[in-house]
Amino acid sequence: MANRAKPAFSTDKGLLQTPELYEYILETSVYPREPELLKELRAITLNHPRAFMATAPDAGQFMALILKLVNAKKTIEIGVFTGYSLLLTALTIPEGGKVMGLTVICITAIDIDRNAYEIGLPIIEKAGVEHKINFIESEALPALNQLLQDPKNRGTFDFGFVDADKINYANYHEKLLELLKPGGVVIYDNTLWGGSVAMPEVSVPESRLQTREVAIEFNKFLAADARVQISQIALGDGITICRRL
Repeated sequence: MANRAKPAFSTDKGLLQTPELYEYILETSVYPREPELLKELRAITLNHPRAFMATAPDAGQFMALILKLVNAKKTIEIGVFTGYSLLLTALTIPEGGKVMGLTVICITAIDIDRNAYEIGLPIIEKAGVEHKINFIESEALPALNQLLQDPKNRGTFDFGFVDADKINYANYHEKLLELLKPGGVVIYDNTLWGGSVAMPEVSVPESRLQTREVAIEFNKFLAADARVQISQIALGDGITICRRL
């Protein structure tokens, strides 16, 4: 494995304890299957000062598999950043078709930072999938409440992905359970928070402490929620998959 080009992604993102093993997984199973436009967006995002916020490519590959397995057609994303997971979803799900001559929007994407979204927007446009996306520049809870005011949205979404402010994850979960259809799936990112959830508090960097506590409480909350089937997986920064029962 000598003389390899440095991957356009920080291997520190992974929870595997040897960077060499994580890099092996990326180079053997993830990068060879990653669409070129996603590689391009990942490389651009690496230059962003908050590049650590991007969806890990191994978690993204798993997400694409889940999208296919549940045959997702209508999805929602809370927390978009530069749009890696958004582009991945748009490339994975089918066209929405037309109703009364109007294109059906497949993906509702919510984020308070349109500037970050616009970094990836040219690549989304190049991919020819912008028409699948309804980007809503807003805090998530008001946008979710607005969606729920329309009875046609309740119980109609196939899939959700949440990678936003961790303190509101439980609040987002309650709203998403109203939006998801039975059997629908939502994935929460960063639920292991760099592995800090299992560290002694004295070993956790101060910058991670508050969100560590939030993650621990959210993980307990999901484990006790009889409305969903769950699985927590050490991909990227830890993801938890919930299937609405």
